[in-house]
Amino acid sequence: MTKIAMTTPLVEMDGDEMTRIIWQMIKDELICPFVDLKTEYYDLGLAYRDETNDQVTVDSAEATKRLGVAVKCATITANAARVEEYGLKEMWKSPNGTIRAMLDGTVFRAPIIVRGIEPCVRNWKKPITLARHAYGDVYKNVEIKVPGPGKVELVYTAADGTEIRELVHEYAGPGVAQGMHNLDDSIASFARSCFNYALDTKQDVWFSSKDTISKKYDHRFKDIFQEIFDAEYAEAFAEAGIEYFYTLIDDAVARVMKAEGGFIWACKNYDGDVMSDMVSSAFGSLAMMTSVLVSPSGVYEYEAAHGTVQRHYYKHLAGEETSTNSVATIFAWSGALRKRGELDELPDLVDFANRLEKATVDVIESGRMTGDLALITTLPNPQKLSTRDFILAIAEELRG
Repeated sequence: MTKIAMTTPLVEMDGDEMTRIIWQMIKDELICPFVDLKTEYYDLGLAYRDETNDQVTVDSAEATKRLGVAVKCATITANAARVEEYGLKEMWKSPNGTIRAMLDGTVFRAPIIVRGIEPCVRNWKKPITLARHAYGDVYKNVEIKVPGPGKVELVYTAADGTEIRELVHEYAGPGVAQGMHNLDDSIASFARSCFNYALDTKQDVWFSSKDTISKKYDHRFKDIFQEIFDAEYAEAFAEAGIEYFYTLIDDAVARVMKAEGGFIWACKNYDGDVMSDMVSSAFGSLAMMTSVLVSPSGVYEYEAAHGTVQRHYYKHLAGEETSTNSVATIFAWSGALRKRGELDELPDLVDFANRLEKATVDVIESGRMTGDLALITTLPNPQKLSTRDFILAIAEELRG
């Protein structure tokens, strides 16, 4: 069989634990037999990040800017336990946070709809796309432990030396404090990414934050979104028959639970992190969620929205059989290959990406699936497959 040709490489970001095992299976069984795969490889496994003082993460983001499309495996975000487990030099930051900050993009996440995997929320009929701002807030915060009585202030020093000071809190005893920031340019990029994506997909945009409490920080997001919409997008939205509106996040959550879906829900960084997990779980599984980071310069990074599946990895190391859901990782590869094909005008590559996704869905809808889906499916008598057997079933489906 002649393999499908590529002209420009993808940036390939390898990862950690069970998803790293799955990553190689997908390449071996679902990609390389059909595509003459070209990638620029970066190992974002925690051990190599530590070896390079996390320079490899920066290098992978720079390569993504240069080549335009990346595909990323799930990676470990180090905590104290991981520092001890891996003997790390320090507690390295989240690779996702580093990459998102460097690309200044928006993360769009949407559930993968499959017959037999029904949403927990009965009235959800269409996917809900989460648009998560991918810069700043708690992910770029600065924290201190306050040792005892004293005060914490927020201080801005202008280029000419003038200052603005605000008292955060007068401490009578120990506590903690946190400083966060964001940038007007990044918020504007977030807004434009959401509005452009809405026009591309013909979906309404809901944007929510907590401006009634955060009267300067969150209100700045609200104002920038409205200013850009009014100046640049209102007419195009009207012609497309779609709408944009802002509401408090409390109200948005209530509305989402009663809606049918089929819209884009734009959230600040932390809100988007939490709400995308809620939506994906309610639609079926964290492993049934597409995720793509889109930068305002037209750069795309596709990834699985879930973690490294640590528990299954330890079972795998012990020689036990696992049944790990690989769908989100497969769709990260198909999304990246499709976008590469679109940008390079390679219709065969685009067609392969579509066929890979269809084969994956068809296997599940035939009743063959991993354990997490077998527990929740409404299909009768599902067949639970191992991690490898599920991928092999998709490969068989692909070959027809």
